[in-house]
Amino acid sequence: MNFPASDTTSTPVSLLDGAVLVLRTAVPTEKVRLSQLICKTWRAGDLEIGHPVDLPEHPARPEIPRLIPASRMPRRKFANAEGRAALLHSIAHIELNAIDLAWDLIARFTATIRETASETTVRDFCNDWVTVANDEARHFSLLAGILTAHETPYGFFPAHDGLWQSAQDTRHDLMARLAIVPMVLEARGLDVTPAIIKRLHQANRPAEADALEQIYNDEIGHVAAGVKWFRFMSESVNQVPQQAWQQLVKRHFRGKIKGPFDHAGRQKPGFLRIFSSTWIDQQDQRVKKKRILLTFTLYPRL
Repeated sequence: MNFPASDTTSTPVSLLDGAVLVLRTAVPTEKVRLSQLICKTWRAGDLEIGHPVDLPEHPARPEIPRLIPASRMPRRKFANAEGRAALLHSIAHIELNAIDLAWDLIARFTATIRETASETTVRDFCNDWVTVANDEARHFSLLAGILTAHETPYGFFPAHDGLWQSAQDTRHDLMARLAIVPMVLEARGLDVTPAIIKRLHQANRPAEADALEQIYNDEIGHVAAGVKWFRFMSESVNQVPQQAWQQLVKRHFRGKIKGPFDHAGRQKPGFLRIFSSTWIDQQDQRVKKKRILLTFTLYPRL
């Protein structure tokens, strides 16, 4: 399952142009290469932010993996090699989507920050999300290399498109995007990853465990970026951040946020308990009383 070497020869003329170029690139290795090149060029001071650009409705995707509904993802057991490979494949797929999510956020919402802040603040916003995009590109490469070494390269297993659906649902509102993607979905990654790392060590898979440890540490910074800019946006419109987050999660998140929560990981980026478990536990009890079953799974069922 080898991908073509490249599907674009374009050179970005601005940061926003580069963001769209990544979104229009289907080949994963080229998406990674472009992300890293744009990040390097931006940090060297050789790219201007640029002006608003037309965004694709959906990022370009390779022909594989085959995308199926999340409810149809096959169950696999962690105890065997195939199940562990499928888990790593699902995380790699999340990281590939996360590259696009970071660039989409830059391309789509930089103008929103410009409406309310100085150019210095706009550059700070771009700096944070370029860093996230670069991290996600590195994460995908790391996992893709492990998958290839185990003869289950990226594309070997099916995947689902649920993560991008969250981007579609919040495409018109920066606060909603921040509330759902970094502050719910990525924060949920902080909750579940330590247990996966522990199980990989128990299965004598130190390379895979070390890879997820690196990803976990970076994701703390990604959640921190989400919290930082959510607070900024809340204060710019005179809203209490915690209350605004709760309202946006009720409106835009289709599933149920459930524990256990990695409070140590969540607190490092300033993700206070009032943003997470206290309110979430209250919502969980209300859901149970109403006998409504809502489910959300970050990774495919194993």
